[in-house]
Amino acid sequence: SVPLPLLGSALPAPLVLRSTTMLLKASASLAFLSASSEASPPHSPAALRRGAHPSFSASFVPLRSARGMTRRASVVAAAAPSDQAITGVVFQPVEEIKKELSVVPTAPGLSIARHKYDDDCEAAINQQINVEYNNSYIYHALFAYFDRDNVALKGLAKFFKESSEEERVHAEKLMEYQNKRGGRVKLQMICRPPSELDHPEKGDALYAMELALSLEKLTNEKLLNLHSVADGCNDAQLTDFIESEFLEEQVDAIKKISEYVAQLRRVGKGHVHIVCLQGFGILTRCSFREML
Repeated sequence: SVPLPLLGSALPAPLVLRSTTMLLKASASLAFLSASSEASPPHSPAALRRGAHPSFSASFVPLRSARGMTRRASVVAAAAPSDQAITGVVFQPVEEIKKELSVVPTAPGLSIARHKYDDDCEAAINQQINVEYNNSYIYHALFAYFDRDNVALKGLAKFFKESSEEERVHAEKLMEYQNKRGGRVKLQMICRPPSELDHPEKGDALYAMELALSLEKLTNEKLLNLHSVADGCNDAQLTDFIESEFLEEQVDAIKKISEYVAQLRRVGKGHVHIVCLQGFGILTRCSFREML
């Protein structure tokens, strides 16, 4: 501070009074800053020299310039040392994938995409593929029977032909899923279906529909067994695939064929007026032994 006598008496009295007031205020501020500096706050240079670990925040500390004037400057605390362990991290992908990298197949005959796919699930899928192909083969034989010139039930022939194609689509869908999960499709032998369906009591139409109903119920049982195998292996993907792609459709097929069986039973064998089928729906009665 500048001593008051050095101001001189040559200055006007108001100016001298104003300068004195400003110097007093500056002296009070400097005294406060000096006391704060001596207290060594946590973010001050003195605290940093003592080895304190500050957080990421800003603080104001007094600095002195070359001319002796005190000013305030913003000091940003340094980060924690790099070797300090980071806490609160839940997922560390670089560390966790090391185990997966060590088990990636390198042999030419092994699947690269296979993951959490049990051998029992793979074998059960192959068995279900065989079931679907057997059903398709039987339906194809029924189509060939009803398409004969001496049988000529075109409605039934169309129904069983489309049923055969549908079962083959199911088999191919299972094969695609097997490849997707990294399994290996192994086709098995299929049985020869019957070629003659003329039942002495029921007739060929009712007998064929009851045969189809039994096949659909058996297929539903096989699908439930496949679902049980997937559930026992904790394979959520496979259980979801079976539920979304097969089970609901299978129940609908059983209901539809059951209605056909009931209607054919009401007609009876050798009845003059038989049920006329067009596509999948039963529409009317006719006087000819044919299904349009």
